[in-house]
Amino acid sequence: MIPAHVPDEPPLTYADSFDIPVLFRNGPADKPRRQWRTAKHKAWSGSDGFPAADGWYAPTTTWREIIKAATEVGRDVTPHLQNQPRYAHGELVARVSPLYAYLGAHPVKPRHPVPGAKGRRLTWNPVYAHGTELSARNAAGYRLGMTMTEWACRSLLGLGQTEHLELGGPVPALHKTFKDPKRTLPDLWGHHEAEELYWLIEAKGGDVGVGTLRKGWAQLAAGSKVLGAYAHRTVLVGASVRPGDDLFLTIDHDLHPGLPPLAPGGSDAADEAAGPGNLEDHLGGSDDALIGAARAQMLVYLALRSAPASQLRTVPVPADRASRHRRSGLTTPLEGDGLTFAMRADARRAATGAEEYTLRAGIRSMGLDDFLSCRIPGTEVHLGMSRKLFAACERLHEEDLAIARRTPGLRAEDQPAADLELSDEAQEERRLTQRRIFREQQEEARPRLRYLLRDAYEQGAASNWSDLLRRPREPELDLVGNVGLLESATPETYLAVSRSDLPPARA
Repeated sequence: MIPAHVPDEPPLTYADSFDIPVLFRNGPADKPRRQWRTAKHKAWSGSDGFPAADGWYAPTTTWREIIKAATEVGRDVTPHLQNQPRYAHGELVARVSPLYAYLGAHPVKPRHPVPGAKGRRLTWNPVYAHGTELSARNAAGYRLGMTMTEWACRSLLGLGQTEHLELGGPVPALHKTFKDPKRTLPDLWGHHEAEELYWLIEAKGGDVGVGTLRKGWAQLAAGSKVLGAYAHRTVLVGASVRPGDDLFLTIDHDLHPGLPPLAPGGSDAADEAAGPGNLEDHLGGSDDALIGAARAQMLVYLALRSAPASQLRTVPVPADRASRHRRSGLTTPLEGDGLTFAMRADARRAATGAEEYTLRAGIRSMGLDDFLSCRIPGTEVHLGMSRKLFAACERLHEEDLAIARRTPGLRAEDQPAADLELSDEAQEERRLTQRRIFREQQEEARPRLRYLLRDAYEQGAASNWSDLLRRPREPELDLVGNVGLLESATPETYLAVSRSDLPPARA
């Protein structure tokens, strides 16, 4: 039973900010003995790469930023959802629900406070500490490790979009070697534009000890041996937490000089580099960034596309994308954005007595755009995107569906009945092979996709939501807003969480 002294009370409401202690070092070592509390931490000043010196840092982030990482990291399941987009909701629930179920927050007083720190850190909550069986703990640790690794690499260190290494890695000529089932390789890879390096990344989560980290380091060494002559960085992230203690990260890293990264297959030399951190910051000048951003948001697109009309709404945000370019993390909280607040107030005043069509045209003339959003059923997370990105995702989905239809063996109904008798391991290997075939065909289509997605993206700016959704009515335009939500946005996406459903302040 949970001890009697643990209060039974609803979560408190507060701005969703937390401090995450992070230790940078050049290789796995023993778990630090509560140095996440006792060491003298450096203030995090923001970076598009690794800090100049190893040691302890104390960056502050938001729950929204963590949920953003959770929704975007992991195996791409969208090839399996071509005909059943509603199941995208289930995958999104699976990615965020362990964090809501098992994480809490508690106040802390470090021995050496960092200026600007919030004095709150994440930890396991009493349900995890006292009532969760081992298999559920292992699953929660996996999801925590993947989420915090994505957060650290992208929000903190400026890495571009991550991808699962199981699909073949960054260099096409090495795909067969990366796919060798006899090799135990790391989880993820990415391309860091500012560093001009590939990153190989392994994620570990839970009560992470040195034995676990050494296994991760060995996985990275195996991946590094495959990547060989190409310049890359190996990154091992341990998201370590025990009941009653603070969540902290160890980031062990090593730099491997070599040949510069290759441009994406069929790349147009005139295409600008995608830039650090967030592909959405560079959609105006990079067709490859547009393809990457659309692919990264396909799960959200499928969830929006399949949501009932009653669950959809559009929320006004400033149309000026530059106001939401990466500065600290990937998302821009909107509750402190005076421009958004003032423009929404102007729109509400103009809305009195106006017809819906006139109103939508009016807010555009005021410099507002309306992003489509919906609450993911089973969660208190609201996800959305701009009409331009939605239109690009729609075109990409059509192309992916055509690939699935013309490729023998990709559909479940094409599988021989005998395959159903295969072991779990054999079935997983077969599914992995299917995903790899699918990804290879996606990459073969890249030169053609550049034009198709660019055209859709530009055409989307002038499209009505009813046309994009192929429905007779426009979604509800929400000018009043929900005071119970903490909202955030990127240049092309929207994310909000419920104030009353954040990790409780006393775990």
